[in-house]
Amino acid sequence: MHSHPVQNKSFSSLGKRTKYRIIIFAILAIIVFLIAKRNYYDAHIYFYIKSHYHQSTWEGKSRWLPHYKVITEAKQIKGIKDNLSSIVYDPDLDRFLAVTNGDPTALIALDKSGEIIGIFPLRGFGDVEGLAYMGNGRVAVVDERTHQLSFFLLPNTPRTIEIKEAQFISLGIDLSGNKGFEGITYDREGDRFFIVKERDPRQLYEISGVGASLEGDMQIQIKDLTDWVKDRVFATDLSDIYFDPGTGHLFILSDESKLLMEMTDQGEMVSFRSFNRWFSDLRKSAPQVEGLTFDSDGNLYVVSEPNLFYVFRRQ
Repeated sequence: MHSHPVQNKSFSSLGKRTKYRIIIFAILAIIVFLIAKRNYYDAHIYFYIKSHYHQSTWEGKSRWLPHYKVITEAKQIKGIKDNLSSIVYDPDLDRFLAVTNGDPTALIALDKSGEIIGIFPLRGFGDVEGLAYMGNGRVAVVDERTHQLSFFLLPNTPRTIEIKEAQFISLGIDLSGNKGFEGITYDREGDRFFIVKERDPRQLYEISGVGASLEGDMQIQIKDLTDWVKDRVFATDLSDIYFDPGTGHLFILSDESKLLMEMTDQGEMVSFRSFNRWFSDLRKSAPQVEGLTFDSDGNLYVVSEPNLFYVFRRQ
């Protein structure tokens, strides 16, 4: 028996038609890749130019996110395995409140180092994604799928909270399954909520008068501010929102684009920072940023699925 050596054909030895097919396939693959990444990099480049061009205009009048540097990176919160979805600062007790929207659905109390200090299981609340603190122990949570806003008082001692204990508003605006209301924040002085819908399409709403209505004076107004995010925010999705009482600015978080954007409450873009390691001071890109808040000292806190805790301080 005679064995024949296996010959590896080089690209130059291939026929002309085969070469063309390989080249065309490679070009198509590159085009598909660039289209998929286009919005991601466009957003970073756009916001970098936009914010740095106007830096002097906002000096001393904004948080100015480029000045925030990471202090704690990707700390795993012990006691949470998955589905950490939102975080908000409770200035009354100097703590954080977060939610998990899996098994189990719960509201979690955290200290400033990211350690759990209390767990409030939520029974009957559905797919909870967003969380806001209204003051005096009252919180609001939003169900992503049904667009239901539920309001209840947190007990002093951790225990299970039943849906029947809550007051609620069901909006049902453009219901789209798992791409619904994702983030909520509360302006205590103005008694207004800001709510973002994740995508398909991305939307932003302002709901005012809820706090007064919960006390008996019905005066709810709803404004559609979607044009702000449609025309001025290049991020591909919206995962959370925060109203800053110090500046009156809104901070909008995008998971897919790994961006945090600061804008005025008139929709004007101010500054941004990235959670991608190539565009920031992080050693590793945050896997899935889902929530943000600031404390009374102006420090920025961000949570990322599955259970990661980040702290940023302005330098």
